[in-house]
Amino acid sequence: MSQGSLHRVVVLVDENSNPFELGCATEVFGLRRPEIGRLLYNFRLCAAAPRTRMRDGFFTLTGVAPLRAVDDADTVIVPNRPDVETPRRPAVLAAIRRAHARGARLIGFCSGAFTLAEAGVLDGRRATAHWQWADAFRSRFPQVRLEPDVLFVDDGDILTSAGSAAALDLGLHVVRRDHGAEVANAVSRRLVFAAHRDGGQRQFVERPVPRIPDDSLAPVLAWAQERLDHPLTVADLAAQAAVSPATLHRRFRAELGTTPLAWLTGERVTLARRLIERGETRLDVVARRTGLGTATNLRALMRRETGLTPTSYRRRFGPRTA
Repeated sequence: MSQGSLHRVVVLVDENSNPFELGCATEVFGLRRPEIGRLLYNFRLCAAAPRTRMRDGFFTLTGVAPLRAVDDADTVIVPNRPDVETPRRPAVLAAIRRAHARGARLIGFCSGAFTLAEAGVLDGRRATAHWQWADAFRSRFPQVRLEPDVLFVDDGDILTSAGSAAALDLGLHVVRRDHGAEVANAVSRRLVFAAHRDGGQRQFVERPVPRIPDDSLAPVLAWAQERLDHPLTVADLAAQAAVSPATLHRRFRAELGTTPLAWLTGERVTLARRLIERGETRLDVVARRTGLGTATNLRALMRRETGLTPTSYRRRFGPRTA
């Protein structure tokens, strides 16, 4: 596949942008992937000025594409920076609005949510940003539905991530959405970064690192993940954790921001996706090996969790596509 036919990702760099998030975007979207043997995206950097001073004057970025590169992008990663109170260049905001109006996907890493909100494309939409700016964000943009206790928010054509490291979480999520779990897992292994951090499918994390390691849910989660083909219940998970079902629910809410049943269903669907991506075509076998029971139940849950039927998912992410 030629680079010209790949999905076009453009990172819009502006004055005082953070180098870390720029590096995350370059690493996830811009490099040839030796672990896969091909490029995944047509990647470019662009800026509104020929010389762009990065955060705290660490370095000056030159030699990148002009701002009009945004007009040809399928995905635009908007600029972020620590001085969230400083307005963006009008030309940058106008470029973001044009991209949104023609249907491009927009991504904001960390304080990039401020840029998207300032451009007016987040009105009435879900978004997240770094927790330390949550109050400031709500004050300036009350029309945006801020979700501060998550690693990232996928609101369809606009995606936002929380703190700096969450740029990798969101980047891998985008790769997973575009190319399937197998490719995303290969990229995450190359990065030596977890493909999924605590929070499951929707990445809810009210307490990313439990205060008392011995009370972590990790052991019971690992135990359940090894037995997804069994008819596990919430009572089974509670018994393994040596707590009551009510206590287990409270701990899941506190540590993962979801319920035990929702987490278990999400893990089963994730396993089903991996089996389909690896070439398993028998839906009854996929349903049995994932504990989803029947092909009918598999179809219903796959459609609910991914928006695709198993057949459509296989057509998009099966071995021939990968």
